[in-house]
Amino acid sequence: MLLFVSKRQASECLDLSGSTLKKYRLNGEWIEGLHWVRINSRCVRYNIELIKDWLHNRSDPAAHLRAVEIYQQSLLSNQKKRK
Repeated sequence: MLLFVSKRQASECLDLSGSTLKKYRLNGEWIEGLHWVRINSRCVRYNIELIKDWLHNRSDPAAHLRAVEIYQQSLLSNQKKRK
């Protein structure tokens, strides 16, 4: 499963233009570090699964917040250490 994808891949998968992706990033609709990450000054990657959920749950922010929490819990940095 691809999690973070390029602008081209995100545009194709979500059927949104590159300028629409940029608009959602810059106006704060999508949160840096969750919905998208900046690799360097010219490279941005999009969290395709969270963005799909955001699009599906735009009218229900609480539902999307649950998806964000599940995503954050799944990160290796949030896993309990094994003894």
